[in-house]
Amino acid sequence: MKKRTGNSYGKKCAAVTLAAVTAVCTGAVTGGTITAFAAEENKTLVYAGESESTINPLLNNHDELPDLIFSGLMKYDANGKPVEDLAESYTFDKDTNTYTFKLRDGVKWHDGEDFNAEDVVYTYKELTEDETLGASITSNYQDITDIEAPDDKTVVFTLDQYDAAMLDYFTMGILPEHLLEGEDINTTSFNQNPVGTGRYKFEDWDATGGMITLKRNEDYYGKVPNIETVVYRTVSDETTKATMLQSGEADLAWLNSNYASQFKDKDGYNYWEFTTADYRGAAMDMSTDFWKENGDSIGVLNYALDKDSIIAGVLAGQGEPAYSPIQRNPLGTDKEANIYSYDLDTFAKKMEELGWKKGDDGIYERNGQKFHFTIQVRDYEEERVDIANVMSDMLKQAGVEMEVKLVTKFDWDAGYNGFLAGYSTQFDPDMAYVNFVTDASGNNMHYSNADVDKYLEEGRHGETEEARKKSYGEFEKAYAQAPGILLVAYLQGDYVGVSGISGLDTTRVLGHHSVGVMWNIEDWTITK
Repeated sequence: MKKRTGNSYGKKCAAVTLAAVTAVCTGAVTGGTITAFAAEENKTLVYAGESESTINPLLNNHDELPDLIFSGLMKYDANGKPVEDLAESYTFDKDTNTYTFKLRDGVKWHDGEDFNAEDVVYTYKELTEDETLGASITSNYQDITDIEAPDDKTVVFTLDQYDAAMLDYFTMGILPEHLLEGEDINTTSFNQNPVGTGRYKFEDWDATGGMITLKRNEDYYGKVPNIETVVYRTVSDETTKATMLQSGEADLAWLNSNYASQFKDKDGYNYWEFTTADYRGAAMDMSTDFWKENGDSIGVLNYALDKDSIIAGVLAGQGEPAYSPIQRNPLGTDKEANIYSYDLDTFAKKMEELGWKKGDDGIYERNGQKFHFTIQVRDYEEERVDIANVMSDMLKQAGVEMEVKLVTKFDWDAGYNGFLAGYSTQFDPDMAYVNFVTDASGNNMHYSNADVDKYLEEGRHGETEEARKKSYGEFEKAYAQAPGILLVAYLQGDYVGVSGISGLDTTRVLGHHSVGVMWNIEDWTITK
């Protein structure tokens, strides 16, 4: 992990058309003119983020915004381990499988109301009891059987069995009961006007201008951030992010490797390399007729993919071949699961063993059906489009048609056979549970494998690290034999920012779309 810093001498500050942003250049904007009093330290960070529709940690646990606005009972430290946050302390009674949390004194919601135990009870009852909740993470909380608040500063959770990952899931942001009681959590306007207890307060969402503005929480119970304002620009495509950095309309952005490489050693910019647990691959919809009939032939496709070439070309060499969904997790990485290599002769042999024969057009057929399937890719995700197209070309040369369908947004009802997916298990490997266990809440591709279910259950409930590592190794091997995702690569997390930003810490492994970069934003400063 490296940081490269360019010389900022002579860098000009471009005009920024953000009405709500002050002091975005070398001074403060007053009455349409720029004054010099703020030249040394700028108090506004403009972050080129991603398109958003909701800021609610129960519904959107993927981006940076919920972690800035909301707090959990626990939070992750630099090493990705859960430590106390809204909880001042906690105990676990192994005999009764009971967690007891003692809450901090003096914590207030951003609207000035007192935070208390009933807010915690409300949040976790939504996660465990609301059957209409449109959340992908509810399977993470299925071991909770009871939630009680004996007093305003105490919350007790009872589990039906030991759950090794539970502390990780207590990092979930807590919601305010006084604002949400009786509301439909899926549709409430709160989702676009959030109120939390975190480091930053929501101020405004300019949907037309593509801009969400946050102000630092001066009453935050922890370290109050140095940066006063965070302007989160909702950007869809990757070209725009790079252009915004070039023009001065953004201070920081996650870029794909090819775009990020253009800023390496460039005057006026910093370049950070983060390790991520973020992988890409073609996730097959096992509920579609094609994969119901041909799911036995997903794994063999690995032999037809030159993953090293994809990484060298599409990812500018910034990544590694993927063979397991938990490959970059300390409790994963079982090398015995790495059973495929790029080998067209082996591919042809295995296809023959599976009963596939090449037709006159060079495409394999079996039982009167061509090996042809469709994968949807969002058209603005350039890196994914490029990965999918290269995969398609390689498979076509080997005799398999993977048709790439570009869409504006994923359409799960259109009958596509899968999508170009990305997932991550940057914290506990149990994060894989919701995606791969039969009928789990995040298993949108309907994957089902009895052995995978068994080993992921064992991993979740294992009582020692040694036992869990063994279970996850067995999961990796079982999944490799019968995968639902044609894995391609793990990405590097490349961030580019103006040279005046300091404080980013590359210690933590980042998640999907390199989420988590702002985990220590309270330590950041920015000068321009």
